[in-house]
Amino acid sequence: MTLVTDLTSRKAATEAPLIDPLADRWSPRAFDPEAVVESEQLRTILEAARWAPSANNSQPWRFIVARRGTAAFASLHGAMAGFNKEWADSAAVLIVNIAETVDAEGRPRPWARYDLGQAVAHLTVQAQHEGLHTHQMGGFDAQAIHEAFGLDERHEVVSITTIGALGDVDRLSDVLREREVAPRQRKPLADFVTVGE
Repeated sequence: MTLVTDLTSRKAATEAPLIDPLADRWSPRAFDPEAVVESEQLRTILEAARWAPSANNSQPWRFIVARRGTAAFASLHGAMAGFNKEWADSAAVLIVNIAETVDAEGRPRPWARYDLGQAVAHLTVQAQHEGLHTHQMGGFDAQAIHEAFGLDERHEVVSITTIGALGDVDRLSDVLREREVAPRQRKPLADFVTVGE
């Protein structure tokens, strides 16, 4: 068995010091198909999302949590597209990230996607702190998820987060294995930060 951590360091080469869960976070595809996320760990990860900031404290996020081996997990895996279907079945947990774009009275929530993004970021950092790894996905059939879980039109399926422990890189296809071990890269800060005077 080959773990990606045996092959290359995944710690970010940052331009300024970061806390470990941020510097160590990356998005693996090789998950251990036997690993389990304990209930208390999962509760802690979701609690981190609960305490994310949101416009007017509206908390316009909803999550569908599915553990590997359940019918809900199978439904979500079936709704995935492309390469995601190849590797995501090894994750311990799949979480559907949903933005409530309209409130119960029919008023639009224009910041719902942004707020959901903050909640998922909190969830991701907490999972890393817990010794787990996450990978965000956008390749899925949102309509199939709507139908499978009875979501109404106020709810927009934005992404799916996989959570689990690192697994055997050799279980991945050649294309995915190459992505898994490729050096981590980011644009320099100067490329996207403008400082006004």
